[in-house]
Amino acid sequence: MTLTDLPNIGPVLAAHLRAAGIHTPEQLREIGAAEAFLRIRTAADPTICLHALEALAGAVEGVRKSALPADRKAELKRWFNDVTRGIKTGV
Repeated sequence: MTLTDLPNIGPVLAAHLRAAGIHTPEQLREIGAAEAFLRIRTAADPTICLHALEALAGAVEGVRKSALPADRKAELKRWFNDVTRGIKTGV
């Protein structure tokens, strides 16, 4: 299985993941969406957005981002807002 076999991971996000040192679905699942997001932000795309974070979370959970529960999306949004303001917390 490759990164693009995961839901929500197209060629661009897969390239960002690889640039961030994440090469397999197993690696992505192991580090989680938040850590992958931070690594992409540092290594590949400092402007990575909330939609990409949701896509990563869905990929980790094996679902389309639209299928993420509302409370999970709210949690991701709070975390994203904290990170973009310079506050690092866990999700």
